[in-house]
Amino acid sequence: MKKEDKSTLIKELEATIGAYPHFYLTDIGGLDAAETSEFRRLCYNKEIKLLVVKNTLLKKALENSDVDYSQLYDSLKGETSLMLSATGNLPAKVIKDYSKKNKKKKPVLKAAYVEESFYIGANTLEELISIKSKNELLGEVIGMLLSPVNDVMSALQSGANTIHGVLDTLSERE
Repeated sequence: MKKEDKSTLIKELEATIGAYPHFYLTDIGGLDAAETSEFRRLCYNKEIKLLVVKNTLLKKALENSDVDYSQLYDSLKGETSLMLSATGNLPAKVIKDYSKKNKKKKPVLKAAYVEESFYIGANTLEELISIKSKNELLGEVIGMLLSPVNDVMSALQSGANTIHGVLDTLSERE
């Protein structure tokens, strides 16, 4: 491959990585063509971009980034696929579900950059699955903030019903 082609690919990788807030490094080596196609289709349906990349080109793209990705460099060995997503925990769920039903137990998580944190090794998969997205956390906070308001409103409504009942009873006595 010519040097110009490599630099073009590196720049494209930089732009692609910069467009997504979360990415996973996985090993899908050993999957046959049908399994790879099925996994790609699953990723596409979940809005996860899947790229098979050369480790050296990916390392250069990561080095050129504003973020220090040096913790991920040791994971760039063997076959590497890049899974990019707007939702932090979605690729982890896809990896777990697909590897559970696959005889070869692939794909395997090598490392991940999620919510501005690094996760190294396949043993961090469960931790990644349990991470809540920004929208999920916002929903929980809003729910907690609305809970006292809802309690007050229901107390006022039940109080109104009680007062209405008392007034009805008093009006019947006369």
